[in-house]
Amino acid sequence: MMKQLSLFPEENTDPRPPATINWNLWHGCTRASTGCLHCYMYRRDESVGRDPSIVQKTSSFNLPVRTLRSGRYKGRYRIPAGSHIFTCFSSDFFHPDADNWRPDAWDMMQERSDCTFFMITKRPERIGDHLPLGWGQGFKHVTIAVTCENQEMIDKRLPVYLSLPLFHHSVMIEPMLSAVDLGQYISDYRSDDGSPVISHVSVGGESGPDARVCDFAWVADVQKQCSQNGISFYYHQTGARLIKDGKLYNIPRKLQHSQAYKAGLDI
Repeated sequence: MMKQLSLFPEENTDPRPPATINWNLWHGCTRASTGCLHCYMYRRDESVGRDPSIVQKTSSFNLPVRTLRSGRYKGRYRIPAGSHIFTCFSSDFFHPDADNWRPDAWDMMQERSDCTFFMITKRPERIGDHLPLGWGQGFKHVTIAVTCENQEMIDKRLPVYLSLPLFHHSVMIEPMLSAVDLGQYISDYRSDDGSPVISHVSVGGESGPDARVCDFAWVADVQKQCSQNGISFYYHQTGARLIKDGKLYNIPRKLQHSQAYKAGLDI
């Protein structure tokens, strides 16, 4: 892949403010576990008569390395330096049907080391065999998070995920479908400095018309586990059906993020 960095070799000279970008370089997925049952991508595709299980490269595949052809910033990348890029949120970056495209995707992420990339997978067992050359202990600007919706998936995925050479280990519990105990994985997987390998945990309930319930007590318990072990915690959405103190609340989609923030659990 041709590099564009020679146009502007000093990465910090971009005068434009960083942006938050969605980069869906391929689209479509197959369900991996019960957390996928009400997948928003499946709902959206099926509503327009498209088969969501077909994994296809998108027209945005090379988005991070596209350059501007005219104007004041001609020749610069369209995406400014310092931008945060949510990667492959309409598929799974490690889906086997994307194996032929992934090497080029890694090349683009290496080229754009002036940005940060964040992706989530339900297939941690495939990560180790599909990392790029030169990965070492991980790329600082790339976060590969794993998502686990219940204790069964915690116990299945975390032993694999926490053993991988990643610069960041981030655990997403979404949609949260049961209480979960991270204790074993906090205590058994430690960095060289003695701190937990897990650096961040994010929790969210399920959205959509058929959303399953999430109990606020489950969320608060995970927050306590993180707080006691110096792990950052983010409660990013309540979900559509939240139980709190034994009462069921039906929360509109537009309020699910703000209500989670108001709970004051983030650390």
